[in-house]
Amino acid sequence: MPEPRRSVAHAIRDAILTADPRAKAMATREVARAWGSGKLAPAFDVAMPDAPARPSRPELLPPSAMPKRGRGGSERGRIALIHALCHIEFVAIDLALDAAGRFGGERGADFVTDWLGVAADEAMHFALLARRLVTLGSAYGALPAHDGLWDAARETAHDVAARLAVVPMVLEARGLDVTPMTITRFEAAGDLRTARVLQRILDDEVRHVGLGTTHFTKVCLERGDSPPSAWQTLVARHFRGAIKPPFNDSARRSAGLSYDFMKGVA
Repeated sequence: MPEPRRSVAHAIRDAILTADPRAKAMATREVARAWGSGKLAPAFDVAMPDAPARPSRPELLPPSAMPKRGRGGSERGRIALIHALCHIEFVAIDLALDAAGRFGGERGADFVTDWLGVAADEAMHFALLARRLVTLGSAYGALPAHDGLWDAARETAHDVAARLAVVPMVLEARGLDVTPMTITRFEAAGDLRTARVLQRILDDEVRHVGLGTTHFTKVCLERGDSPPSAWQTLVARHFRGAIKPPFNDSARRSAGLSYDFMKGVA
């Protein structure tokens, strides 16, 4: 008799609780492959952890204690900026894994497939940026990093609509706004390799925000809510920051974030 398949929830939980950055990225991509090939059972028989495992480095600091970094002109400033982006992608791995594991039971196989795919993308983004740091004589963990990025997961752990409203539709959508300017800075500094990595990340994030908007709209329609109104309410309730222009309107529209969503929030 064949052994029973391991549950997708167990596999996701194990990846979230993997502290080593390289091992986490590899485990995440393996979970996505195993799910896609039918090797994992669609069972949600374990709870997701309250927080992911973290390596001993980088040192995690509150936002107010983070050192100021340059705008990417000097090599030192570019390294600091790449390190910050690398950390964002590292945390994004766990945010996507947690969405799949925490809400997949209620939302179904397509939801799990989409967010494990996002997690695999974030793992690839992290690996590209970490490799770029090594090429520049540094490494992920060499500088302190922001400790507040997991707050969005804690704040929205109770409701899939809140999670989708805040993580892909606010946090990742902000990347659509700022990444083009960051690419321009690296190009101006002659760092075309990093610029190409960031362009790849930007292209993927348009799709990620689009997935968030699509799933959010579906949840709202099932609940009888207006998606733009529900988004505005959930953002006001669960997002502690401010949504500030300038906006990358074309990228946001490509991701389904129409003016109806943005009016009254920004």
